[in-house]
Amino acid sequence: MFDKSRIKDLDEVVISSLELFSRQRPPRLELPEFKRPLVVGSGNAAAVGRILFHDRDAVFADESTFKERLDSIPGIDGAILVSASGGKHAPPIAKELRRRKVQTILLTNNPRAPAQSLVSKTYVFPRQPEPYAYNVSTYLGMVLGKTGEDPRKILEHIRKLKIPKDLGNYDAFFILIPEQFYLMRDLFLKKFGELFGPMVSVRAFTLEQAKHGDTSIESDKELFVYFGEKNRLFGTRRLEIPLPKKADYGAMLAIAYYVTGCIQKQHPPYFRDNVEAFTKRISKVFRESIEPIVE
Repeated sequence: MFDKSRIKDLDEVVISSLELFSRQRPPRLELPEFKRPLVVGSGNAAAVGRILFHDRDAVFADESTFKERLDSIPGIDGAILVSASGGKHAPPIAKELRRRKVQTILLTNNPRAPAQSLVSKTYVFPRQPEPYAYNVSTYLGMVLGKTGEDPRKILEHIRKLKIPKDLGNYDAFFILIPEQFYLMRDLFLKKFGELFGPMVSVRAFTLEQAKHGDTSIESDKELFVYFGEKNRLFGTRRLEIPLPKKADYGAMLAIAYYVTGCIQKQHPPYFRDNVEAFTKRISKVFRESIEPIVE
């Protein structure tokens, strides 16, 4: 029987994920020297794929666009398939890549990933049981495997953060991201959509992006949350979240999700109250059993 009490808020899952990686370090990514790999994933995996390979001459795609990328962009000499479960869209993507004789590497958390038999090499990253769609340990481990950051130092920084108790007074959040972490924008939008749906809105921009017309209308119900440098430009209601010195995407991802979980904790339990019904619906869509807690 589904037990809603097992659905922890996102901030709690971030803490336990960092504790996991402090005990069990993720494998370091050592990939073939592809000159122009195709990096493909669905949902959060697609966004994480961009983070993992933002410093490469890579072609990024999802389940709807990867064939078009293969057909239209020359020079693709390999593929990285990012999928926490290695199921859902991953097997048909891997099958098509194999048909086209594209060497494919799978990044997953599932040692029994259905797509594993269709690729040339698989990296299995440690993870912990967590609510469906949270994807904290799943993708944070991959990012740490790329950046090599120390999860213990990230955890120490998070435990020193001072989070106000009035976040439940806001039904809109304006997220300001340092320029070097511009790829976090998609993950913020995705995570707020998963946790709050239409109940709490979010906008996310880098500081330079925000200098255009997006702050022309202000509301007493919108909080400006700035990660990194102090925000002196936008919003009258502000929350400034410091980042560690020399922070990379691992710290940025963990701290961003932790703060999002603190926002979740101070609002009604929208996700907890809806996740069971959602997973029943989505199980029919994918024709496989998807549980509220991914073990």
